Amino acid sequence: MLAFSGVVTLLFSSWGNARYSMGGYNAGRLSVTTHKLNLGGTTLNYTATTGYMPLTDKSNNPLANIFYVAYTAGTTTGNTRPVTFVFNGGPGSASIWLHMGSFGPVRVVFKNDKGDAPEKQYSYADNPYSWLGFTDLVFIDPVATGYSRAQEGVDVKQFYSYKNDVASIGEFIKRYLAQNNRQASPKFLAGESYGAIRAIGLAQYLQSNYRIPLNGITLISPALNYQLIKFNNGNQQPYSYYLPSYAAAAQYHHKLAPELQQLPVQELIAKASAFARNTYSSFLSRGDTVSLALTNKVIDSLHYFTGLSKETLRRANGRISDTEFCGTLLRSDSLTIGALDSRFTGADNNTDPSENNLRGLFTHAFGDYIVDWLQYQNNLPYKATVAIGNWDYGTRKINSYLDISETLKSVMIQNPQLKINIAAGYYDLATPVNTTAYVIDHLGLQPQLRANISMNYYESGHMVYISKTANDKFKQNAERFYQTAL
Repeated sequence: MLAFSGVVTLLFSSWGNARYSMGGYNAGRLSVTTHKLNLGGTTLNYTATTGYMPLTDKSNNPLANIFYVAYTAGTTTGNTRPVTFVFNGGPGSASIWLHMGSFGPVRVVFKNDKGDAPEKQYSYADNPYSWLGFTDLVFIDPVATGYSRAQEGVDVKQFYSYKNDVASIGEFIKRYLAQNNRQASPKFLAGESYGAIRAIGLAQYLQSNYRIPLNGITLISPALNYQLIKFNNGNQQPYSYYLPSYAAAAQYHHKLAPELQQLPVQELIAKASAFARNTYSSFLSRGDTVSLALTNKVIDSLHYFTGLSKETLRRANGRISDTEFCGTLLRSDSLTIGALDSRFTGADNNTDPSENNLRGLFTHAFGDYIVDWLQYQNNLPYKATVAIGNWDYGTRKINSYLDISETLKSVMIQNPQLKINIAAGYYDLATPVNTTAYVIDHLGLQPQLRANISMNYYESGHMVYISKTANDKFKQNAERFYQTAL
């Protein structure tokens, strides 16, 4: 089980409308603005607070400034509405994606239901799918992302670890609750991808260090066990768990036989999963001792479920990584498909077309929104994503992988009232649906605790919410989840 013993305790200094300075830049002033949002015919009045919370060490020496945007719709004192702390993953991703794509009071404007970005004009509009109708929201940018920065002279790499990342965000949450009189509020977390790992770690950290129990956690396209998603040499685990998502992608691009093309995607996933769990897993486990007859049978089935040529599959010895699949499926058309969302295609130039589709839309819209709507100014560049290659996942053994499942099990046992809401997209090739299902199915929880976990699947990708239809369903499922958790 992952533990947090030995983590440096980080303390916050006082704050208010003070001005902070980092590296010669004006780090900005807290901005408080009031707004209205129409949700289902009801007008919701809310307050937005935008700015920094400083992070200091035990001696009150400044370490970093964490940027956040908070939306509150209750009274200014003694607010007992639920409060949800929201972050994306990476590591190295700011909260802009969930902020402007799903949860917040405004949403970027997409070209269509699928989630294509407009060709020219990037804009935002009121979000009818905002979660603000049933919970206050606090969007957090971890240190080095967004506008968050380490203090001048402080080595930012000390924040580049699983343990210290959790500690810094945990301290932010503790201080936010205290300074905004929210200790009595029901408390929720929501994290996407690596943010799910952060959320589970935070549940343990807050519970163990400060006796702050959570009511619920939303895990969006979660990475829960890295052995299931890393195609490293000698690791056979990912192949069978990725196969059903390969089938969904191949079906979307019309590469499968007619009888598979006509299936609903959830039925196709189930059919491919049955083969993956049985015949394919047996083939993978036998390595070099596998028979020619079983090999031929598997190659035929892989061709059937993926649309890839038998020659390609045989050259790969029946083992296709995510990168190979994305680059091979539409190679005859000189196209590659997205790993974050396999519905998207682009030129075969070693970039992810699903990510390319969204980056400009979100960053441009956010830049306008924060200045015009939130009336916040900052001289620093906003870093939507940061390439962090030396992150310490806390696994120092050779061939070891970060696995958060035991921590999840532990926090659920310690807090049997905790509810877990999981959202996953069928077209996600970064954290495929079967990798999540496997972890949940092998937690070893008693039935009454297992019933606290709800799993919802969407016809979308890693960012399930960019599809209008999926985002509407995502919001409805979330509202029911909050009602259950409360």
